[in-house]
Amino acid sequence: MKYLLVTGASSGIGLATAERFLQAKFEVINLSRRPCPIDQVHSYPADLSNHELQSVIELVITEHFNADNDKEIHLVHNAAQFSLDNALDTSDESLRAILQVNVIAANTLNRLIIPQMGKNSSVIFIGSTLSEKAVSNTFSYVTSKHAQLGMMKSLCQDLTNPDVHVAAICPGFTDTAMLRTNAPDEILVQLGARTAFGRLVSPEEIAEAIFWVGQNPVVNGSVIHANLGQKEW
Repeated sequence: MKYLLVTGASSGIGLATAERFLQAKFEVINLSRRPCPIDQVHSYPADLSNHELQSVIELVITEHFNADNDKEIHLVHNAAQFSLDNALDTSDESLRAILQVNVIAANTLNRLIIPQMGKNSSVIFIGSTLSEKAVSNTFSYVTSKHAQLGMMKSLCQDLTNPDVHVAAICPGFTDTAMLRTNAPDEILVQLGARTAFGRLVSPEEIAEAIFWVGQNPVVNGSVIHANLGQKEW
């Protein structure tokens, strides 16, 4: 059986990814606070900031993976928390909360799901242009996205299962609810103009990139830039 296990498939890139893998006849499992609106998706209520995440993952394993001895699993770390904050005055508690969702939860999933993976499986991190650079007043998000790249590269080196590959996709400015919540319309126009195509990336384009990476182990350890040729500021 072929599976997609994705976090945050209730909207945006996660939702588009669920749709793309369903088209390819995958069993799709979503972990998020809100359910995926697609009926065929198995949604499990999960708060990535909650330390009870492990029990939810163990339930997924029991209900989907334990009875299947030939499992192709693609684990996509998509969900993320964003905060407008500054490196000079962010509290430890606030930074810890972002790291819990964007980094620690991914580690929990990796530890429990990778042992379940069979041939042609993958672990895919959804990063950001801010995984490799920084802009002001995005301290916690930038820190966590840089940490994700370090996690991906370390995982690539430490994996002992030759049937599992790992990569990171770093989207450019993508037309998602999270972006629209944090940027007014005039800023969205400016962001779109900062690409060679003069528009925002669509969630469906990132979903297609995720699907391609999952099928191509040659990209093991790679960082894929999916930003329409984003221009430097």
